Amino acid sequence: MEIERKFKILNKPEGLDRYPKKEIEQGYLCINPIVRIRKSNEEYYLTYKSRLNMKDNPKDIALTCEEVELPLVKEAYEHLRSKVDDYLITKTRYLIPIGNNYTAELDEFHGYLEGLIFVEVEFPDEEKAEAFQPPEWFGEDVSLDKRYKNNYLATINNLAVF
Repeated sequence: MEIERKFKILNKPEGLDRYPKKEIEQGYLCINPIVRIRKSNEEYYLTYKSRLNMKDNPKDIALTCEEVELPLVKEAYEHLRSKVDDYLITKTRYLIPIGNNYTAELDEFHGYLEGLIFVEVEFPDEEKAEAFQPPEWFGEDVSLDKRYKNNYLATINNLAVF
């Protein structure tokens, strides 16, 4: 299960280069349910996600999905890469510790999404997600805004929707 909240950022933390990072490329073979391939540095994955909470529930504060992730070999990833729908997403993900054993995953997008930056935090349960107090550098909570879902971003070709 994956429980996460997403936020715009007010300003990037200084010294991003001191944090661990991942160079990510990902694409979608299906978006309902979500079937995604991802290259993260030199690791490859196939992920299945299915949304568990309903978008019209006013009590929803986090995105909650059933998630299954399987490793791929490079050759399988390359084969599936040629079959993705729409566009491949490329981004740098910085892993920033923010206290209480949480990690802020700050994504800086590249290519056609250059300039888009947001941060997400994963939680062990919905109660902790609801109780989370974001750091000062976090901005508006966009957890339930579809424009900030990577599977949506893979279907657009520019940032005009923002």
